[in-house]
Amino acid sequence: MPARIVLVRHGETAWSATGQHTGRTDVPLTEEGRAMARALGKRLARAPWNGLTDAVVYTSPLSRARETAELSGFGPRAVDRPELMEWDYGQYEGRTGHDIRATDQPGWLIWRDGVPGGEKLSEVAARVDGFLDELRGTHGIPHPETTTMHAADCDVVLFAHGHLLRILTARWLGLPPENAQRFKLGTAALSVLSWEYGLPAVEIWNDHSHLD
Repeated sequence: MPARIVLVRHGETAWSATGQHTGRTDVPLTEEGRAMARALGKRLARAPWNGLTDAVVYTSPLSRARETAELSGFGPRAVDRPELMEWDYGQYEGRTGHDIRATDQPGWLIWRDGVPGGEKLSEVAARVDGFLDELRGTHGIPHPETTTMHAADCDVVLFAHGHLLRILTARWLGLPPENAQRFKLGTAALSVLSWEYGLPAVEIWNDHSHLD
């Protein structure tokens, strides 16, 4: 089978449970989040995944992603990559969308209106574009404009964050980054990017059956 990009959003944190925007604040996993990570690890250890023993593994250096990688059994293989850190939310760090719309910007939508004092959506997209370009160069992963399937070296596993992985998925598909709004992604969810007839595709999305 050609290489895939396996995406794992980190397990639950106290802020993700309440809908607070968690960018660079290093909020740890809750006990429920740790149980989620262990359940994911058990799933990936079984067929058809079989531990993804030949995969290259990267993680955001933030503790909630790193701990998810460790508890799911990928810690010793996971290489920290700062490009996988979450969107810097600036002045909206730690706040919920409901609070922002009630007190700052009625009708606020992060994908359209951005965040004061933080990263622009285009800047986050540029980060993931550079990371995907590196994967294409080192792991044989084709570009969205490629129409011929390439032989790939190996699977790649990424442990990271909700908005970051949604933006990465949009860019994998060759879509504008604001289209990431359409890809809802839960904590400890498993997703897989691959391709169909030589074009980048989504094979699995927001699968949390291991948590049921």
